[in-house]
Amino acid sequence: MTGPDPVSLWHRLADTCVLLDGFHALKHAVRFGAEVPVAVAVDRGAALALAEELAPDVRETLDALLTQIPEPAYASLVPRPHPTAVAALAVRPSRAAHLEKLAHTPRTAPVVVLDNPRNLGNAGAVIRLAAGFGATGVVTTGTLDPWHPTVVRGGAGLHFATAVERLTVAELPPGPVFALDPEGDDIRGVKLPDDAVLAFGSERSGLSPELRARAGHLVALPMRPQVSSYNLATSVAMTLYHWSLGGS
Repeated sequence: MTGPDPVSLWHRLADTCVLLDGFHALKHAVRFGAEVPVAVAVDRGAALALAEELAPDVRETLDALLTQIPEPAYASLVPRPHPTAVAALAVRPSRAAHLEKLAHTPRTAPVVVLDNPRNLGNAGAVIRLAAGFGATGVVTTGTLDPWHPTVVRGGAGLHFATAVERLTVAELPPGPVFALDPEGDDIRGVKLPDDAVLAFGSERSGLSPELRARAGHLVALPMRPQVSSYNLATSVAMTLYHWSLGGS
């Protein structure tokens, strides 16, 4: 591959682009249309062999993108080297385009809202789940940046498969808000519509007063007595699965 030195290009773009950490993050980002100006690998041949085995649909694209660099150079570019020794930078999607997608009606799949989440890894896992279920998007409220490198790593590059943005409660997309709450109605008796806004409180403190006031419906997941809570990503998975069944 010819072109500008990838390490110099990386340093020029790192502050404005999204880090794709590892082969699978790059694979997913490419698969869902990300613009990737630079991608590197310690062993280019091994990375392409992995693509041939696991993602033949993107192998040709990766062949054109990947540049091999020495291991010390790769290690200097990433905060924590990935076992696949592959990394790339991608252009963050337009906020305006994401907001338009989130606001568009009628929707054919819910929007997931994480209300003031705290755990970066959990947020990434939720984005991965939302992409898998074909959710319209994932919105966070509060201070957590849903495009933080740790969140992107947890999402395995699937930020590019759905609309991911941070908004205030007042800016949430239109649609009936179903908020998860232990005091709510058993979700097994509730039909979740395709245009639902599914809201989940923080791991530590639950729903904020602002989000609770916005909710039109409180629903609860089935849980054995004396078990205090589920992991956030587990709660989202259970709720999206219930929605996907299409009935109450």
